[in-house]
Amino acid sequence: MIAPQGRGIAGPDTAAKADTFRILHVSTGNVCRSPITERLTRHALTDRLGDPFAGGLVVESAGTWGHEGAPMEAHAATVLADLGADPDGFTGRELLDEHVIRADLVLTATRDHRAQVISMGHSAGLRTFTLKEFTRLVRAIDPATLPDPERAGGVVERARALVQAAAALRGWLLAPNAEADEVHDPYGAPITFFRSIGDEINQALDPVLTALTGRTAGS
Repeated sequence: MIAPQGRGIAGPDTAAKADTFRILHVSTGNVCRSPITERLTRHALTDRLGDPFAGGLVVESAGTWGHEGAPMEAHAATVLADLGADPDGFTGRELLDEHVIRADLVLTATRDHRAQVISMGHSAGLRTFTLKEFTRLVRAIDPATLPDPERAGGVVERARALVQAAAALRGWLLAPNAEADEVHDPYGAPITFFRSIGDEINQALDPVLTALTGRTAGS
C-alpha cells in the first residue's frame, strides 16, 4: 500500500499485516532529500504495479532532525513535479523509534544517517543502507534468484529476499570511494542543484524498484 497523502503512514492494522513491506527513506530535515525519494518511489511503484495497494508496499520518510509538520521545501516540490511525481500533501516528521521498528527496509541519504538509524537499535543494521549503497548491491543480485513477483504476495516476498541478499553482499561489494554512497543536501541551494539531486535520486531508485517489482519503468 502506498498512502496517497501526508506522511505516508499506515494505521496499526496495516502495520501488523505480514503481507506488507514498509520502506522508510531518511534524511536530515525531512523537507528535501527524503521527501523527494519517498514521492519518486511512490510514483515509480505506481508506474510499475498500476495498483500499488495490491503489491503490499508502504512508502514513507522521516528526518534525523526532522522538521515536524513542515511542508516540503519549495524547490523539492518543483523537482518532483518536473519528474512527474506528486508533491502535494506532504508534511515533515522527526524520525522515531517506532518508524525504525516498523520498517522492513531503511534507505538513507548518507552514511551518517545510516549510522544514526543503526544506533537506534531495533536490529536495524541488516535492513538499513544508504540509497546508493543499496542500488550498488541490488545491481549485483541476479533477479532470477528472487521470488516471482507475479504470484500472490510475491512482491512482498521478493522485497524481503532482496534485502537479505543485499545484506549478505555488503561486506564483499564495497564502495569505490566514500562519496559514492552519499546524496548531498540541497537545502538552501538554487533550483539547479535541487534538479541535479532529484535526477541523482531518480537514477539510483530505478534499478532498486525494478528489482523489487520485477518490472521496468513503463512496462
